[in-house]
Amino acid sequence: MKKDLRSHWSLRKMVTRNGMLYPILGFASCVAFLYMSFGDLKLSANFTKGPRFSFVERNGTQFFLNGKPLYINGWNSYWLMAHSVDESSRPKVSAMLQAGAKMGLTVCRTWAFNDGGYNALQISPGQFDERVFKALDYVIAEARQQGIRLLLSLVNNLQPYGGKTQYVNWAWQEGVGLSSSNDSFFFDPSIRKYFKNYVLTVLTRKNTITGIQYRNDPTIFAWELINEPRCMTDPSGDALQDWLEEMSAFIKSIDKNHLLTIGLEGFYGPSSPKKATVNPEQWASALGADFMRNSNITNVDFASVHIYPDQWFHGLGFEEKRNYVSKWMHSHIEDCDKELKKPVMFTEYGLSDQNKDFQLSQREQLYRTIQDIIYKSAKKKGSGAGALVWQFFVEGMQEYSDDFGMVPWQSPPIYKLTIEHSCKLARIQGLIQENGNLKQLCSKRK
Repeated sequence: MKKDLRSHWSLRKMVTRNGMLYPILGFASCVAFLYMSFGDLKLSANFTKGPRFSFVERNGTQFFLNGKPLYINGWNSYWLMAHSVDESSRPKVSAMLQAGAKMGLTVCRTWAFNDGGYNALQISPGQFDERVFKALDYVIAEARQQGIRLLLSLVNNLQPYGGKTQYVNWAWQEGVGLSSSNDSFFFDPSIRKYFKNYVLTVLTRKNTITGIQYRNDPTIFAWELINEPRCMTDPSGDALQDWLEEMSAFIKSIDKNHLLTIGLEGFYGPSSPKKATVNPEQWASALGADFMRNSNITNVDFASVHIYPDQWFHGLGFEEKRNYVSKWMHSHIEDCDKELKKPVMFTEYGLSDQNKDFQLSQREQLYRTIQDIIYKSAKKKGSGAGALVWQFFVEGMQEYSDDFGMVPWQSPPIYKLTIEHSCKLARIQGLIQENGNLKQLCSKRK
């Protein structure tokens, strides 16, 4: 905008200096005004040329797209909305989505929340920053352009980007909070109203670029209720279960088009004591989350699990951690095959580069183990529906990185492995011949 205004005033000086007729200035001003006022229309027109999308559906233990089973190789870039607020940084968002598509990836998980703080989407309960909402509009529209679907998370259990702590603080500041405990997010009636209002606003949002309400946009693969929910003040799991049942039903009452998951880490709780031995350690069963009980909620379409062996164990060597990951994944896939009868997605997996014995080859080995298990389940038409690596960036984004993040093409073994896995899943689904990008990508990797 500032650049356009500078151009306008430069033109005015030039016209005055050369003694040209003022009608020319008037015409130029009109053009500038139209450009500044209706620039979004041009942007919107460009986005209408994107690929046609259908909603992803679930039938039993499998995802389906256009009548065919769908298996997912994807990634996390939590920062897409935050990096789209300033138009100058949007090219990095576009570059990441384009790079994902070039690797054959199909789903990106990202935050659809930022509660309080810098560049907040929700400034206070029910108060939204339209500038930030337009950033989320851009993320969804650009993902559609690149043929990528989005798994959108609605709130954080952790403090970054506000999370349940911010909701509790709001209630406390307004004098309606029952408790200052973070876990009151799950049982305080006032906070439940805050969150329901947020959900309603997001799901019924009309994208200013595409003109499509979020709840009607198949670019969105699914909604995720909350990232890594825990309610440690109630290890029985009742408080979290009640919240999940109420909120999942509320979302489905607004949006019957999209799939819904919880965002669990996958720890087994009191409802399945025999499975407690699969947990990393005893502490994991006392967090208030309960994989089997939570995932069995009717309105939850698929289970979600995370994989962080180096965060859960500190005394094991790499090979022991990798063996544990295999056991962890097979246990959850078996649960979903035989009991839950739903797909399971491993929506975060990673290996920290801060481990004392870290080598990049270890990351490749762990990722290969995870991807091979997904592939074998997919070949058997099992419930292992996909996995999303945590996390990918493009160059120049160190402030958004952590000890798991990477620029994939700067790690050639990971980059190659990612493409190979995309192609293996695409062959199972019979997608290569009908998708030009996959046909070119996978033709040399038979």
